[in-house]
Amino acid sequence: MSGLLPIFVLAHFSHHFTAAIFQPLTPFIRDDFNLDYTQMGWMMSAFNIAYGVSHLPAGWFSDRLGPRMMITIGISGVALFAILIGIAPTYLAMAIFLVLLGVMGGGYHPAAAPLVAASVDERNRGRALGLHQIGGTASFFLTPLIAAAIFHTLSWRGTIISLAIPAFIIGIVLFVLLGRRGYAQKAPPVDTSRRAETRETPSNLRRLIPFITLGVALQVLILSAISYIALFAVDDLKASEETGAFLFAIFHFAGLWAGPVGGYLSDRLGTVPVMLVVSIIAGPALYLLSLTSLGWSVWLVLFVLGICMYIAMPVTEAHIITHAPERRRSTVLGIYYFASRGGAGLIIPVVGILADRFSFDTSFTIVGGAVLGVTLICSVFLRGSRG
Repeated sequence: MSGLLPIFVLAHFSHHFTAAIFQPLTPFIRDDFNLDYTQMGWMMSAFNIAYGVSHLPAGWFSDRLGPRMMITIGISGVALFAILIGIAPTYLAMAIFLVLLGVMGGGYHPAAAPLVAASVDERNRGRALGLHQIGGTASFFLTPLIAAAIFHTLSWRGTIISLAIPAFIIGIVLFVLLGRRGYAQKAPPVDTSRRAETRETPSNLRRLIPFITLGVALQVLILSAISYIALFAVDDLKASEETGAFLFAIFHFAGLWAGPVGGYLSDRLGTVPVMLVVSIIAGPALYLLSLTSLGWSVWLVLFVLGICMYIAMPVTEAHIITHAPERRRSTVLGIYYFASRGGAGLIIPVVGILADRFSFDTSFTIVGGAVLGVTLICSVFLRGSRG
């Protein structure tokens, strides 16, 4: 079954392929609709909030529709509404289609992650989840480069539509392929032969809750700041729109190897030490983003932030799958995906409001301080634990 991991990597790539295109195109969308930072923040949050909330019922639907159907909806459904976004005539219509796009996308991770975890031995679970993450990371890395190459010819609308059409087709192909491989029903149970069933004790919950809190906070706060990087580059650093799109690629390039490395390290060293290290680094890095100039400094800081976020993702998933009680694992995963994917929808507008009223420097400094504060608080509850 582990030989099917490349299929899930491709599915993950296709899931994020169209959604990843919006942030690099924000300067053009902003100009077309004449929006300020706050309005752009609310538009981006429309997708993130819907995407996060839809993870809560996703486990229930996956049990009834089967993971194959949920994965297909998470690919072809997302692509369909991306096409509608490409022809949206108004700001309001675009926001509505972004909400529906988020609803379509929410079922992918709760359906795919248990399949990936069940496909390997427990000792290699973090590495497998990290390899699966390469698919999503590759789409976030490649789409800004593609956008930078074609948007002058096709416009931002044509760029979105031209990327959504092949993603829609890939979703249908994967639906057929997964059906032939026997993934039409429920996901197989995660292998528990190597360890006893995790008991739901107060001690376990006291360690699980702060770990999930730290993982969610790290991802949400980094993503909220990075969502504005193209606008920050164009308006503050006086970069071209192409350079603004390229900066997203620098950030996501780190994830092409950071996810698998993070999963490998968590298998060997434990999830808690790895998470604490990247969290401690992320806070100061967000602050340094406010001090960068156009050139190597902003590239380096974005690369470091990408490493921190993309290591946190598989490490958090591995910790939950390993330590959450079997009968509550899907519920806990749903809550985690809801908070980590949807939480940015609440913070992104705040970053925009701060940028409108003060500056991006102030926004990045506050976000960095928040990451550091959450890390210090959670480390008190996680001390002495290897994970």
